[in-house]
Amino acid sequence: MIRIGLISAILAVIFSPISSATDIYKWVDKNGVTHYSQQPPADKPVNTLDSSAIEPGKIGTVAPIKRNDEPVKTQQELDADAINAKDAAQAEKLCESARFNLDVLLTHTRLQRSDDKTGEPVKMTEEDRQKAIADQQERIRLFCVKK
Repeated sequence: MIRIGLISAILAVIFSPISSATDIYKWVDKNGVTHYSQQPPADKPVNTLDSSAIEPGKIGTVAPIKRNDEPVKTQQELDADAINAKDAAQAEKLCESARFNLDVLLTHTRLQRSDDKTGEPVKMTEEDRQKAIADQQERIRLFCVKK
């Protein structure tokens, strides 16, 4: 019985991670990338690290952080809230205008808009049209408040 315990202890020491620790080599290549390996490169100066001295990383999970359930309002949302609170008639006009513009943007694909600098008509690209659709949908969300 003692003999089996002695053999088990010897085998445990032989195969323990401490006894099989090897050196780890660290070097930086010409691109500035740091490498770690058990075989050193032939043409590079290396730093030798003893693997038994390296602490292993912690195993486990990170505790979740409680989210703030209240969404943060953008400046545009704050401005829309102020208009809705101060002047309901103006908010209603903005809502109607946004709905009309969205209807036009969705039913027509060949649209023109006035150039900001010259005032001349310029053909609207599909990217401009999609951005305008998104802008009008946002205005509807902000000003067409369901009561």
